[in-house]
Amino acid sequence: MRRVTLMQYLIEQERQKDWINADLRLLIEVVSRACKAISIAIGKGELAGMLGGAGSENVQGEAQKKLDVISNEILLEANEWGGHLAAMASEEMDHPHQIPHRFPRGEYLLLFDPLDGSSNIDVNISVGTIFSVLRCPEGVTRPDDNAFLQPGASQVCAGYAVYGPSTLLVLTLGHGVACFTLDRETGSFILTQTDMRIPEDTGEFAINASNMRFWEPPVKRYIDELLAGKTGPRGRDFNMRWVASMVADVHRILTRGGIFLYPRDTKDPAKAGKLRLMYEANPMAFIVEQAGGAATNGRERILDLRPTGLHQRVAVILGSKNEVERVSGYHAA
Repeated sequence: MRRVTLMQYLIEQERQKDWINADLRLLIEVVSRACKAISIAIGKGELAGMLGGAGSENVQGEAQKKLDVISNEILLEANEWGGHLAAMASEEMDHPHQIPHRFPRGEYLLLFDPLDGSSNIDVNISVGTIFSVLRCPEGVTRPDDNAFLQPGASQVCAGYAVYGPSTLLVLTLGHGVACFTLDRETGSFILTQTDMRIPEDTGEFAINASNMRFWEPPVKRYIDELLAGKTGPRGRDFNMRWVASMVADVHRILTRGGIFLYPRDTKDPAKAGKLRLMYEANPMAFIVEQAGGAATNGRERILDLRPTGLHQRVAVILGSKNEVERVSGYHAA
């Protein structure tokens, strides 16, 4: 069987299908190299003093792990000199990172969550990197927050890396979803799955059940029905799976189906949700929809939401289409 590297795959998309241009191809390749560097750092763990807290907080007031800071720096340094970016934005920084004047600037904006699920690092559970690519608005020479505030439907590319037993890179260019596995011996990402599809029906769900007392009635109704099993209104048993790493939970759904819920609740009424629209919800919604699934905040399609802030939070319900539509229906009732 012919082994297709990520570089070969991207060149074919550029030459044969005209789905990307050279700048976007180079951007994806650079991001993939940064993900390899992050994978190596995570793999060393305590051997290189990588575990534990960094003694600092991010813009959301959350305690940062050492690997949060390291991963953020790896992505910034890898991407600022290539000439394909106008600016970058990270979940770990207040405002966009400008490209230094000594480097050329390109037409794209890169957003990323450098290390999703980092609370799991110290217990050796899978974590990941999520990224999203937008076009810089015309005429903008120094992108500020507003340049990034585009609906998720405007994304030209999105992907994530999973750092688990194997390191995977999942990617969409807006024409389906492909998965690449890192060959640690050669250092190349090799194409291992094409046209990934999420089954429309599922018997698995992922939610943090400890927040049950704070859920809105539509979500509680839905989960109660699933937990009732064969004797309940659904007439079948469901299994719950929850990793507390969005990348790991979404990858499981992309692989074998399921529904992921991080809904709005009353724990903090001032927040519309827990997850970040720009760094987590939008790229994951893009990937899930490209794989035949659905993604909503319970009331609206996530990719249609118009962002109001760079670090805006949002409720997220995504995965197998029929289950997502059922939950949305309960919100509309």
